Amino acid sequence: MRRLGDVVEFISGSPQFRIKEVLDKKAPRYTYYGQSDMEEDLAGIDFNSNDKKQVRTFDKVNTLCQGNVVFSLISGKSAIVGINHQGYLYTQNYVNLVTDEKMDSKYLVYLLNEDSFIKKQLQVGLQGSQVLKYTLKQVKELELSDLPAIEKQRCMGELYFNQLRLKGLRNRSASLETIIILEKLRRVSHQ
Repeated sequence: MRRLGDVVEFISGSPQFRIKEVLDKKAPRYTYYGQSDMEEDLAGIDFNSNDKKQVRTFDKVNTLCQGNVVFSLISGKSAIVGINHQGYLYTQNYVNLVTDEKMDSKYLVYLLNEDSFIKKQLQVGLQGSQVLKYTLKQVKELELSDLPAIEKQRCMGELYFNQLRLKGLRNRSASLETIIILEKLRRVSHQ
């Protein structure tokens, strides 16, 4: 049986505690990639959250590119980095998974997020642990079932991401409807 580490290259994020923050305006400014960014990338929707944590540093740090597959060691979820998060700094809580021509990126995200065999392996790894955080070794050692042909992977991955986008749009629509109704109720109550 193949392991994830056999088919994917792992690039760990920058250790946050080692990043030396500077006040020098000439230093590059980086925005940290976080869980809300991952949710945006999964839904394919920008939620316009303005509370982004940033840092200025001359240190060499790991940043994300659009299309990277990122895995959260905190949540056990993965996503594909969108254009809005291009150049974001990712910390040791995230891993960039680099696929080759035998593994479709969207299919890999589907597999890591939805496959019951993978979920079971991740859960077993957390049992007895005080801190609910996955390890890089644990993720590399995930056993994979036989992979479908690359064309089938692409179709499955595309369908998965289309469904996530549809869900995200429905959720956004419901939130906006609630805001409109609440505003109408507020106006009526002040008449």
